[in-house]
Amino acid sequence: MIISDFNNKTVIITGASAGVGAACARAFAALAANLVLVARGKEALDKISNELSKVTEVLSVSMDVADTTACLNLADQAFERFGRIDVLINNAGMHVRGDVIHQTPQAIAAMVDVNVRAPLVLTSAVLPHMHQSDGGAIVMVGSLAGMAPLQGAATYSGTKAGLRAFTYALADELQETNINVGVVSPGPIDTGFIMDNINDVEDIVYSQPMSTAEEVAESIIAITQGNNLEIAMPQSSGWLATLGYLLPSLRRKLRPALYKKGRKNKDKYRHRAQ
Repeated sequence: MIISDFNNKTVIITGASAGVGAACARAFAALAANLVLVARGKEALDKISNELSKVTEVLSVSMDVADTTACLNLADQAFERFGRIDVLINNAGMHVRGDVIHQTPQAIAAMVDVNVRAPLVLTSAVLPHMHQSDGGAIVMVGSLAGMAPLQGAATYSGTKAGLRAFTYALADELQETNINVGVVSPGPIDTGFIMDNINDVEDIVYSQPMSTAEEVAESIIAITQGNNLEIAMPQSSGWLATLGYLLPSLRRKLRPALYKKGRKNKDKYRHRAQ
């Protein structure tokens, strides 16, 4: 199904208060879509909701996507408000950084809940409504870390790999329907997710070219059109991630050089912030 016109279509965006989620909200608002904006922090969510309510209809829902009951209620709220659900952007993400041995079991469980369980539950909750609307699109925001294992981010990498596998399987299940499914797998994005606590982020992350939140939002909109199952960003980094997955020994050999390059780039970003 090609969604050629988002006018009066209903788009749910999780993690909508900042970064990629906020960029998506602004992009879909410009396309005249009705927005259901979801985030845990009410103050930041209210700010972007007030901004975009001047442009289009907005339903603002402050909630924790790790709460299954809240996810089920969200689908009902969106349908009751707008009478249809056309697009779900599973963007909310969580990353507690560091080796597994330094992470608490609670932190690992939280990452699994936000990065995997929540998108699966929300997808299940909206699918019946999309069938009623005769189609739609579900987009997962993954990561290059889900395409190739990332040392120092094993749990995060595992959750994004699981989300990617779910996307591919779901796309096969829904191939005879009018519901498009796909995943955007970015490398580093110039947002607070990796820039606010730059010293805690793995050096290797900065070895790859940085995308903007707006560029990722453009790819997300492209996925809704059904022409791509996955968009890796940037493309060259996607090729490298695929190669690293297929050839683990090569990935290990390249790792020292990538860490060195990442450290140099990280220093540049630190100076930029000063």
